[in-house]
Amino acid sequence: MANHKSSKKRIIRNEKKRVQNKNFISKVKTFVKKVELLLKAGKKEESVSQAKSAESILAKAASKGRIHKNKAARKTSRMYKSLKK
Repeated sequence: MANHKSSKKRIIRNEKKRVQNKNFISKVKTFVKKVELLLKAGKKEESVSQAKSAESILAKAASKGRIHKNKAARKTSRMYKSLKK
């Protein structure tokens, strides 16, 4: 356990950030998974609109540093590649 007051504050702050990041990353995964499920179900129009929102969420996560920008680009690219098939 930390001894300094600032260290104790830092532990609390880090935990809050960890929870926020975890929730946001979970949200990103959910959006991407929805697109995949809609594609498997054969709902092309819905999957395209869902893909746009998923792309937006991925870009936001990358800009805030929650995921790496190359990971966001890779996921977006693969998502749109599967939409074209």
